[in-house]
Amino acid sequence: MVKPLLCVLVCVPALIPLLQAPAPGAGAPVKRRPNVIVIVADDLGYADVGCQGLSRDVKTPHLDSLAAAGVRFTNGYVSGPLCSPTRAGLLTGRYQQRFGFEYNDGPQVREAFGLPVDQVTVARALQDAGYATGMAGKWHLGHRPEMHPTRRGFGTFFGFLGGAHTYNGVGRGPNAVQRGTEPVQTVDYLTDAFTREAVEFVDREAKAQKPFFFYLAYNAVHTPMQAPPRYLERFPNVTDEKRRSMLAMLSALDDGVGQVLAKLREHKLEENTLIFFLSDNGGPTQGNGSLNTPLRGVKSTLWEGGVRVPMLAQWKGTLPAGKVYDQPVIQLDIAPTVLAAAGVPPPRDVRLDGVDIVPFLTGRDSGTPHDALYWRYDEQWAVRSGSYKLTRADTTRAPMLFDLSKDPGESADLAAREPEAVQKLQAKYDQWSKSLPAPRWRDLPEARAGARRARELAP
Repeated sequence: MVKPLLCVLVCVPALIPLLQAPAPGAGAPVKRRPNVIVIVADDLGYADVGCQGLSRDVKTPHLDSLAAAGVRFTNGYVSGPLCSPTRAGLLTGRYQQRFGFEYNDGPQVREAFGLPVDQVTVARALQDAGYATGMAGKWHLGHRPEMHPTRRGFGTFFGFLGGAHTYNGVGRGPNAVQRGTEPVQTVDYLTDAFTREAVEFVDREAKAQKPFFFYLAYNAVHTPMQAPPRYLERFPNVTDEKRRSMLAMLSALDDGVGQVLAKLREHKLEENTLIFFLSDNGGPTQGNGSLNTPLRGVKSTLWEGGVRVPMLAQWKGTLPAGKVYDQPVIQLDIAPTVLAAAGVPPPRDVRLDGVDIVPFLTGRDSGTPHDALYWRYDEQWAVRSGSYKLTRADTTRAPMLFDLSKDPGESADLAAREPEAVQKLQAKYDQWSKSLPAPRWRDLPEARAGARRARELAP
C-alpha cells in the first residue's frame, strides 16, 4: 500500500515552529518556511532534457542545472497519459479517478468537465496557511467561474483556461489569455510572457518576505509548433523542421527556467525554495517531434512512453546534489511533499495517494515510496509493483507483463512464463479499480483513438 501521508506528518506540530520565522525578540533566527515552485512542461518527451543523456540535439542547460544541484528521477511517472487528468492529480495529490476525472475534455463534455469544487488543491491549502500563491500558464481544469484558478487557491493568475493555445496571440472567448479573470489585449511570445509573470511574482513576494507557492504551467512544447527566429537559430543543423521547432520552443522554456533561478539567486532564496520540474505526459512524437527514447509508446497510451516523464527536484541544502533516484515516484507525490515541507497538514478527511518523498531522497527512509502505482484510461489500464508492470493496451488483448528493470522498452511479454506475477498484479489492479467511482464524463473518441495507438504500438 501507499504509505499514508499522515505517518510523515505525525511530528508536524512540533516542526512548525522550526519552519516559521520567530516572533520579535524570540532569540536566534531559524529557517523560514520554504518557498515552492512547480514547473510543468506540456507534451515533453522522456529524452528531451539534456541531463537524461538520451538525445544529442537537446540544449537545456538550466533544466540540467536542477539535476546537477538536486535530484533526477529515472522512474518519474504521471497518473494519466493526457494533459488534463494529470494536472488534476498533480494539484490534489490524489489519483484523479478517485473524483471521476479520467478523461480530457471535449466539445461534448464541456459543461461536465472540470476539477470538482470539493477537491482541495495544494494551492488552497498553502494559501490558507498564509502562503502567497500564483500561477502562470495553462489551466485545463475547467472553464466555469467556480473552477477558475483564482477560485481554487491561486491569488494571482495569468494564462488561459483551455488545453492548447497559439503562442503569438491573445486568443478569444473562454480560452483568451487572462490576467485574473479579465482578458488581456496584447501578449508577447507566450512562453516568454509566462516566464515574465513568474519572475515578477518571485521578485514581489521575495521583497515582501512572505513564503510563496508558484505554479508555472508552460504550454510549451504542445502544438502549434511556433518558435521565434531567435530560438530557431540555436539549432541550425537540425534538418527535421518539426523537431527543430520543438527544440526551439523547449529552449525558450529552458531560458525561462534560467530567469526564475536567477531571480531566486538575486534574493538569496535558492536554499529556501523547493523546485519541481516535470512533463504532464509523454511526448506525442508524431505531433510535435518529441522523443521518448528508449521507451515504447506516446502520449495517450499507458506504455512507458505515455506516462514515464522527465522529472527533477531541487532544494539546495536539503536534497542531495546530483542524486539519481531510481525508485518509482509519481506526480501525485508533489502535493504531499510540498505540504510536509511547509508544515501544513493535508486536507481533513481526504485520502492522499502521494507521499512525502523527501525522506526517501535524503536517505532517512531506506524503503520505497510506493508498493504499487496504478493507471486507468478507458480501455487501457496498468499497474507497476517493484520492477514488474502489467498492462492492457485495449479490450482486444490480454494483459502483458514486463520487467522494466531489464526491459524499459516493454518488448518482451513475460505473462505466459510468469503467471503468478500476472495473477498478483491483476489482483492489485482489480482491487484499486473497484474502489473508484464512475467517471463524471467520458470523451470516448479521444480515448478510443488512444487505445488504437496503444494497440498499434504493442510488441
